[in-house]
Amino acid sequence: MKSRSLSLVLVPLLFLLPVLRAGPGCAPCDPAQCAPLPAEGCPAGSLRDICGCCAVCAAAEGELCGGRRAAARRCGSGLECVRSDDDKKSKTGVCACKSTYEVCGTDGTTYRNGCALKTASMAAQKEGGEAISIQNKGRCASAPIIVTPPGQVYNVSGSQVYLSCEAVGVPTPVLTWRKVLGGKRKAELLPGDRDNLAIQTRGGPEKHQVTGWVLISPLTEEEAGSYECHAANSKGEASATGAIHLVDSIDDIIVKTGMKEDEL
Repeated sequence: MKSRSLSLVLVPLLFLLPVLRAGPGCAPCDPAQCAPLPAEGCPAGSLRDICGCCAVCAAAEGELCGGRRAAARRCGSGLECVRSDDDKKSKTGVCACKSTYEVCGTDGTTYRNGCALKTASMAAQKEGGEAISIQNKGRCASAPIIVTPPGQVYNVSGSQVYLSCEAVGVPTPVLTWRKVLGGKRKAELLPGDRDNLAIQTRGGPEKHQVTGWVLISPLTEEEAGSYECHAANSKGEASATGAIHLVDSIDDIIVKTGMKEDEL
């Protein structure tokens, strides 16, 4: 009798199991009723819906996530649903990558984070290419680029002048200056033994960027001429040229540069 009574209790419970597994707001799971995934695939991958029944596209970076009960949408792998104070009432948010640092992919491309790399990898595989994985944290190694070349400076004898130059590369480039010369000697590495000339260098303002200056005080006829900014690292080198022009008067500076007298 006890065995028969126990079986009578278990039978209705078995019918309730699909409903219990489904959770609040979920109907019993029927895979035949599930909509197919898009033929072009899911940018952020697929996962089971909140009811644990159907395969659905995960929300990608920047897409809406969360929501109420069965309509809730979850973020893909490596993403989290970030909600602002205004979003807490509606229980919705936006998918954001858990990692915030740049990464270098095995394809030699720098990605803003690991999630962007994963999306690119899935797209590459869809096109029949190889998967992209993280080669290293941070930007990919690259030859220097001169982002701000030295300009053209006009001033009178005895004044203080400078040329500036900015370069970027990975690893951070080493910046040097040369004065372009005529004759057999093509360039003179600065500062040399000049008392009125100094070289200054500092990192930044951006990561892997370096800024350098040639400072001259006082300016003489000997310092007039062309100056080369040279950036180098293990991946290559780059250079750009500017010039310092010695003029006779402030009027000449105004004519050459188009500046007003009160700007000098």
